[in-house]
Amino acid sequence: MFKKRRLTDRTRTLLTLELAIVLPAAALLSFSIWNLKHIQRSEAVEAAIQRDLSHVLYIVEKKSLHKASDLITPVRKAFPDSDEDRSDVVAKLEHILSEHPEFAFALIYDKKKNLLLSRGQPARDADPEFCSVSQGTINTVATWLPLEAPTLAARIREMEEKDEDPVGFEGGWTLGENQHTYWNLAYFIPPGVSKDRAVLGMVSFDSDYLRKAFLPTMMRDVLNSKSGVLMTEENPPVMMIHPSKDPTPWVSTANWDGAKAEAEHSFQWVFPDLTLAIKYQGRTVADIGTRFARYNYMILAALSVFMIGGIWLTYRNVSREMNLARLKSDFVANVSHELRTPLALIRLYAETLELGRLNAKEKYQEYFRIIREESERLTALINNILDFSRIDAGRKEYEFQETNLAELVHATLDSYRFQIQQNGFGFEENISSDIPPVKVDREAIARSLLNLVNNALKYSKDHKYIGVSLYRVNGSVNLEVRDCGIGIPANEHEKIFEKFYRCGDPLVHNVKGSGLGLSLVRHIARAHGGDVLVESAPDKGSKFTIALPLVPPSQNGGVIA
Repeated sequence: MFKKRRLTDRTRTLLTLELAIVLPAAALLSFSIWNLKHIQRSEAVEAAIQRDLSHVLYIVEKKSLHKASDLITPVRKAFPDSDEDRSDVVAKLEHILSEHPEFAFALIYDKKKNLLLSRGQPARDADPEFCSVSQGTINTVATWLPLEAPTLAARIREMEEKDEDPVGFEGGWTLGENQHTYWNLAYFIPPGVSKDRAVLGMVSFDSDYLRKAFLPTMMRDVLNSKSGVLMTEENPPVMMIHPSKDPTPWVSTANWDGAKAEAEHSFQWVFPDLTLAIKYQGRTVADIGTRFARYNYMILAALSVFMIGGIWLTYRNVSREMNLARLKSDFVANVSHELRTPLALIRLYAETLELGRLNAKEKYQEYFRIIREESERLTALINNILDFSRIDAGRKEYEFQETNLAELVHATLDSYRFQIQQNGFGFEENISSDIPPVKVDREAIARSLLNLVNNALKYSKDHKYIGVSLYRVNGSVNLEVRDCGIGIPANEHEKIFEKFYRCGDPLVHNVKGSGLGLSLVRHIARAHGGDVLVESAPDKGSKFTIALPLVPPSQNGGVIA
């Protein structure tokens, strides 16, 4: 039968934490990826861009209508009536054209009189090609105008009744000797014409004016006003206008590269038989959609990395806190054992003395000594715990006093010498004679020395030796404790100074201890402006050196935290 494995509290807590973080984050990422794929599949991005481009083309046509109407309005209001003398009509047409060079010719037609009078642009009379094209257009109009005049006049009257601008437009392409030429007519009813008469006035935009001025300016103005919405400067939109039945550009903005247009729109009002086209320079709408999706995937990837990093940091911190909690639990158990042992000995020998079971005077002295030593051991342990508590709470204070360090070290070792010898250790003490007075906290330095010596006693096997040296090096005084114990691996040299940490050697775990001694030693050394250094290797002993500066951080010898 298989034994059922039970989850520990630590594992259960970590799993709960990971699920609480990972599940919502994974759901968010999954939804975002699905949404991006959905957008890309349905081509919603491309469709939105296409709508924007088509809207821009519609704006170009609408603005073209307004501008053309603004140019024609003063002409329409100044147009002559067919009832006037023919010479006066022609003179007025010539005057109108002189004031408005954007028009190629003007004409007036009276259906009832079967009268058609026209005048070409006076400024272009010397241009035979211009005159030929204009006359050809007039001749073409003369062929269909008698039949269409009543219908066109009725359309203008209907527009007036709807409060619309009473101007209509016609246009198309004629085949010249060398090329196609675009013609455009704006027709209207001259002022003062009665409703029962079919009289029309007409002006034609100069083809060169449309191609070189009117249309390029219109496209450029609209693009400049909409470029921030459409695209960045990296891929600006470009436009062109071509005949409805021929994709060859007739008018285009700068940098039109000749590629296929992304959106097209045929002129419906002002310029019949012309088509507007727009695209992005050097990039298609499909490319933009792909780029949009790629950027979003990159953002999701970055967010995923951050999320994984956050989960890892959370896992590490929680693991550290749980390890610390375990170490604190072990600390409580170890300290309880450490307290129980000297208390049991003190109680045992005290009861023996109380019952008067001893006959030899030497035994009395031995029992008193054991009680004193165990009480001192108990006091040292309690002091370590109290010091750690103050340090952990940030309330530890040190009182610096001018101290004969050589005398302090010698006196401290003297009080511990008997215990060293009782444990069978060889002991060597080397105190230099040139140690100057140093400002230190006497109790803290003595406790640091005892902690190091006590560790040497605990963690030595067969070769039992302790050496203590005090000497001066440059601007500091070094207090050195050497032993021939089990040693410490190089990868644990820093860890041993962490609170509650204990090495992985089996002997360390068999010996009860609080795991606070070296942490306190380092804190004390650094509070004095120095540090504690370790040199050690497995089975080769250890050397701990407390380096104390001759000038401590507090110059007045007062109390510092």
